[in-house]
Amino acid sequence: MRSKLGGRVAQAAEIALGTRRYVTAIDVLTGLRWLHGRHVDAWRQGRVDSLERLAAVDEARMAEAVAHLGEWAAERGLLPSETAYRAASRDGRPLRFTAAGDDELERRFRVHWVSPELSESRRRQLAERLDRAPDLVVVAPLEPWTCAGCGGAGPYLIMEDDRPHCLTCADMDHLHLLPAGNAALSRRAKKESGLSAVVVRYNRRRKRYERLGVLVEEGALALAEERCLADEEVRLRRRERDRERREGQDAEFRERMAAEIVRLFPRCPAGRAAAIAEHAAERGSGRVGRTAAARALDEGAVTLAVVASVRHLDTEYDALLMSGVPRMTARDRIRPRVEEVLAAWRGRP
Repeated sequence: MRSKLGGRVAQAAEIALGTRRYVTAIDVLTGLRWLHGRHVDAWRQGRVDSLERLAAVDEARMAEAVAHLGEWAAERGLLPSETAYRAASRDGRPLRFTAAGDDELERRFRVHWVSPELSESRRRQLAERLDRAPDLVVVAPLEPWTCAGCGGAGPYLIMEDDRPHCLTCADMDHLHLLPAGNAALSRRAKKESGLSAVVVRYNRRRKRYERLGVLVEEGALALAEERCLADEEVRLRRRERDRERREGQDAEFRERMAAEIVRLFPRCPAGRAAAIAEHAAERGSGRVGRTAAARALDEGAVTLAVVASVRHLDTEYDALLMSGVPRMTARDRIRPRVEEVLAAWRGRP
């Protein structure tokens, strides 16, 4: 009999396993909502000394969740594979999960649990990909900042020795920004460039870091442009095929999500269920329907999509926000109405 936390860990792990065929401690910590994706991004960039600093719980609670993950993985017959975690900074230093950095506990956090259904060659490829040194990450900051090297600033910063540096002090000011938007050009320019870095900026509305482009050497960019021009027609045809495939996958997922909404809320009008699924699952929206949990049709994630729809369309929530009521206060006020609608859709008195 699993404890309450053990059950929540198992649920988060099942979603990750069904999505990627392997599970990590980070999958569980984010699945438990003890960490947000933006916290993990900042940690991977080397901007904090440990993931624990950003978590909603302490080391002991994190360790308890990882212990439950190990028990669940053993029951499922998953294979352990220890993975190196390195910062996306110039020093590429090892990342710590906990503030204390106990070696044995850190090792448990680094273990990835892999499905035995993967072939040996696929497992080897996966291990090589996960152990590969991460791309350097340069941040376009939203707030004023000071370079630890020269005392100046600049449009971008990169972490070195746990401190922010401008590109001049980091010897990267000779690189050129290739804006995001052309995947083939970015991929080729990065491959040809001896030194490169991904540029990101934090989107406050979506609460995540978004890619602005890649910094590459001028000669590498020129060579990549020549090669892209040479096979542009082939890539256009491939892009169209990929677009059609994605549209088919999205349509199929929306249908399955709408059906799951009707299963959970039998009295929800079919048209409304379809509208909720279409809105929540819009590609690139960052909404709940695009999360791994929703893609696995997790009951909690699907219910969150329904709650969001009811909140905006069946209550005075938006009007309260427009009148200046704080968001959490507005949610408290409309909660009884949301619960009333959900109960009616479930067919409960």
